[in-house]
Amino acid sequence: MPPTAATAATVAATLAVLLLLAVVVRLPWVGDLGIHAATLERLRHDPLHPGDPLVDADVPSPYYSPWTVLLGLLAKATGLGAFAVLRCAALAGLALLLTGVAHFVRTLTRRRTAVSLAVLCVLFLWGPAVFEWSGFLGLSSLALTVSYPSTFALGLAFHLWACLRKALRADAGPAVFLALGALWAVVLLTHQFTGVVTSLGALAMLLGARPWPRRATLLRLGAGLALGLVLLAAWPYYPFFDLFGAGGGLDGIHRALYRDLPARFGLVLVGVAALALRFRRDRRDPLVLFFALGVLVFAAGGLSGHCSWGRVLPAALLPAQVAAGVEAAGLAAAVREGRAGRVPAAVAAGTLAAALAVGAWTQAGTLGHVLPRSALPSAVAAKHRPPWPGYRWITPWVRPGDVVLAKTFPARQIPAYGAYTVAPGYPDFFLPDEDARADAVRRYFAPQTPRAERLEVLRRYGVRWVVAYRSDGGLPETDLALRKVTVGTRGQVLYEVVGAATR
Repeated sequence: MPPTAATAATVAATLAVLLLLAVVVRLPWVGDLGIHAATLERLRHDPLHPGDPLVDADVPSPYYSPWTVLLGLLAKATGLGAFAVLRCAALAGLALLLTGVAHFVRTLTRRRTAVSLAVLCVLFLWGPAVFEWSGFLGLSSLALTVSYPSTFALGLAFHLWACLRKALRADAGPAVFLALGALWAVVLLTHQFTGVVTSLGALAMLLGARPWPRRATLLRLGAGLALGLVLLAAWPYYPFFDLFGAGGGLDGIHRALYRDLPARFGLVLVGVAALALRFRRDRRDPLVLFFALGVLVFAAGGLSGHCSWGRVLPAALLPAQVAAGVEAAGLAAAVREGRAGRVPAAVAAGTLAAALAVGAWTQAGTLGHVLPRSALPSAVAAKHRPPWPGYRWITPWVRPGDVVLAKTFPARQIPAYGAYTVAPGYPDFFLPDEDARADAVRRYFAPQTPRAERLEVLRRYGVRWVVAYRSDGGLPETDLALRKVTVGTRGQVLYEVVGAATR
């Protein structure tokens, strides 16, 4: 790669990272930020027995991972608010992710430019339509999920793959493989879907190891795997292996992962071409094997109707994206050394540059998270989706531990400020009365529900507050059981439940 192109790649990667750092300061809210903030609030209040993060119930939750417990202890020790701690989590997750990509790429090539190119490919080599989901590392997606446990887990995953490659190559001792087993368990406990991606990647690193590991090395690897399984079984905050029965309830949410694949991920085909080149050189190339395993599981999920398996898609995308960066750096070096023609190399470089440019333009709306709309060109401003405003306006009255009755969308945000909701805003596998709670909320707001039945819902769940639009239904604001307290920025009303009137 010419010096100017190498410099451009480094500058572009640096600017993208600086943009993400600026986003951390703003911490825009679109998605699951509320449940992660709620998790920290519960752990701050009671690190040993936090209970459900969303509703007032003494049940376990997979959100209580080693990472969130550590963040909860930080919040308790420092007195920092949940969102301040999430900014710390974002910085740590971003640092771990970037160093992890660099660490992994350096086990594949010594070309210095490959790291910058791989970072650019991971951020921009997606598709001509914006796609945002935790565990998917496009720039616009990462800007919204950088504080999530999935980002931290992916950062650990890249380091694990790199360390495993080096350990297999060096025939490392038992301590190294035991540490890798513990690291694998931490990833699985922190974000289960990323844990599956990590496991497929680790299997690919093993199957692609050259030379093939000795029997003693495989036994050490088995010991590390056994330790990881023990740690998974021993984790006290939730029974990890019970999650294997949770897939059915998640399939509906993840059906969207199987729609609009060319628009969302079409640019990754450039990386697939890079994988084809690697496959020609080595039939056991670890990136090729990783990609094949990811495609196989993703396809199996779609064909069998297990759409939650779609969360394994990063196992196909990441190796293709990394391969694109590594192969581009290697091709440039081959041209300089006279091992490749300039015209084919120029075509390959131009194709990658064009794909990255399309991906960058598609995700240009991310700039709106750090710049005012007036400072953006109109075409970029049109791409920006404003973040959710949140429910801080209720906090002068609603206290931590209070129960709020609200529909699904506000129920995804209100627990971030310490309150509980009647029904969880997200699927809650360990909550035995989840369906009954959701039905209670529906019945409260249904137009034909008698007043006595609505009052019974308020009594049964100890509701102290109701958040609703006037058009939502429920008890009229003139009812003696309610007292109008304040109106939010979008017209929602906070009502206090008058206890005597509900008895």
